[in-house]
Amino acid sequence: MHRRLIVPSALAASLLLAIPASAADYTPGAAGIGDPYYPTSGNGGYDVSHYDLRLKYQPATDLLEGTATILATTRQNLSRFNLDLGLKVSEVRVNGTRARFSASGDHELVVTPAAPLEKGRAISIVVRYAGKPSEVKVGGWTAWHRTPDGAVAADEPDSAVWWFPSNDHPLDKATFDVSVSVPDGTQAISNGVLQSQSSRLGWTRFNWRSDKPQATYLATLAVGKFDITTDKTDKGLPVLNAYSKDLGANAGAARASIERTKEVAEWLEEVYGPYPFNALGGYVPNVTTGYALETQTRPFYSPRQFANGANVSVVVHELAHQWYGDSVSVDGWKDIWINEGFARYSQWLWSEKEGEGTAQELADWVYATRAADDPFWTVKPGDPGPEKQFDIAVYDRGALAVQALRNEIGDEDFFAVLKGWPAERAYGNAKVSDFVAYAERISGKPLAGLFDTWLYQPSKPAAPTAAEAGITARSRTATPPAPPKSWKKIAETNSVHDHGHDHGRDRH
Repeated sequence: MHRRLIVPSALAASLLLAIPASAADYTPGAAGIGDPYYPTSGNGGYDVSHYDLRLKYQPATDLLEGTATILATTRQNLSRFNLDLGLKVSEVRVNGTRARFSASGDHELVVTPAAPLEKGRAISIVVRYAGKPSEVKVGGWTAWHRTPDGAVAADEPDSAVWWFPSNDHPLDKATFDVSVSVPDGTQAISNGVLQSQSSRLGWTRFNWRSDKPQATYLATLAVGKFDITTDKTDKGLPVLNAYSKDLGANAGAARASIERTKEVAEWLEEVYGPYPFNALGGYVPNVTTGYALETQTRPFYSPRQFANGANVSVVVHELAHQWYGDSVSVDGWKDIWINEGFARYSQWLWSEKEGEGTAQELADWVYATRAADDPFWTVKPGDPGPEKQFDIAVYDRGALAVQALRNEIGDEDFFAVLKGWPAERAYGNAKVSDFVAYAERISGKPLAGLFDTWLYQPSKPAAPTAAEAGITARSRTATPPAPPKSWKKIAETNSVHDHGHDHGRDRH
């Protein structure tokens, strides 16, 4: 009797599960991923695992033609979904079948598959598109930079929508294959390892692979005429650096800085643990903008970063991001302090290593040179808002917060946190609150108050403990103390604010 009662119930349950969902059970994916800073960035309803981009670019006309194959998994029963793209689309296929599509706004591609897609299904999306990226404006601005011999896609918080369809938010990271065909005599630079190149009918194709999860804004493309240097790290990772042939007076300083990439990365491994990716390097195109950006495995540097001479400090900054920002990415753009506070602090640690001023001395200097009524102190690095996301306070006050943490928990726990965090969160995402909880766990100390003071209060805190004896007295004087030796170079980096303030939606 007991068995007879159970079997029909189990059969009924199995039949219920077998009944297909009705049309009412399928709903559109959201047009945004849910970031309050940028409500239309990213999309809901699916998760991308891989992008395969096959592109052709003509520098003379700025015409980009592309076929993107996107591998993803649905996260809900989907009736339709969005991709982020600003170029004109000619065809979309989902799982090989033509899909209906339309444009919405300045960067939303709305796709309606021939049949609805059940939750948990692996899908392939093929998008054919073309256009002139320099003519595309999203929110009134562009992340596509034309150069005398080509173009560059490198910007933050967006750059993908100018050259490939995507789920354009750091929450949805994926691996990348980028294949680019350009006129012979021209090169195409992207992320990761150059798998191959070949020439045919006046065109050369470059095939690049980035085999670890990568946020879409960290994908980069540079087309032009470059001098390229190659090397390998002691662990066998390929190093590729590229310099536009027309950098003029900045060429020597750029090379003197970026050719130290391998050395800087080896030092950063001592601080943050093993390098997390399959390649490293950097590139300097002849662009007029002034910032640098941590494009994954191959940071972008403006020539202006080297206008005053060699600038290894900015190389330290962008390479530090490979751990803090690229491997461990923001959960939402309000968590930008995890990227910028630690990248700036890495510059201070490099100064300390080079004997050009300790991190504490640099913290003292920043603290002393900002009066209590300076608007600098009203910016909250832990949640600066979209208009202040790349404000200098996110960098410098953010680094002061890191120094305050070091003073509070001591060097042993501090450096354990610096190395343990990117190991525990490798290739994922995190919030500021996640980092605070991790630091508390490692140190065994309550730290919420410290972080609230330095990251969230719109006023000048008391000086970090280790500096109190000297800096609080000095900060009351009319003339700040002389800066450490390295401050001039870091201040030069500040003048173009590393990779903020004159780019992206901030556009200062």
